[in-house]
Amino acid sequence: MMIAGLACDHQISFNHFAAMNKLVSAFHQPAIGYFILRWAVAGSLLLHGISKLTRGIGSIEALVVSAGLPAFVAYGVLIGEVLAPLLVMANRFVVPAALVMAFNMVVAVALVHAGQVFTLGKTGGWSLELQGLYFFGSLAIAFLVPPRR
Repeated sequence: MMIAGLACDHQISFNHFAAMNKLVSAFHQPAIGYFILRWAVAGSLLLHGISKLTRGIGSIEALVVSAGLPAFVAYGVLIGEVLAPLLVMANRFVVPAALVMAFNMVVAVALVHAGQVFTLGKTGGWSLELQGLYFFGSLAIAFLVPPRR
């Protein structure tokens, strides 16, 4: 049998695919997947927030002030990287909290990483893949929230 131009010794029938589909369907649990997504994105972002709580936000204040904004705006990072992730992980106010997390990434990119938006890193990946994963993961969380019954 030829698959994608490669010779295979094994005969793959549609019955095998049907069996795999049944197996995957048996474990198809959107609620578990959504839980994993919430905890992976929010939990990882929370670690950044904890770092800012323990080390202070002085460097962020300097960035905010150099951008012409008042210094107190820097405290927004604690909302975006501590409070919002905790709410997402606790499954409370998920949509607004996830949108705050996404906005937090937009601000971080605008203040710190604007010159890297269209660049690749040393290993060939997008230079902002971490920020991108937080941003798009947060949007996915906001748009995937199950309807209340």
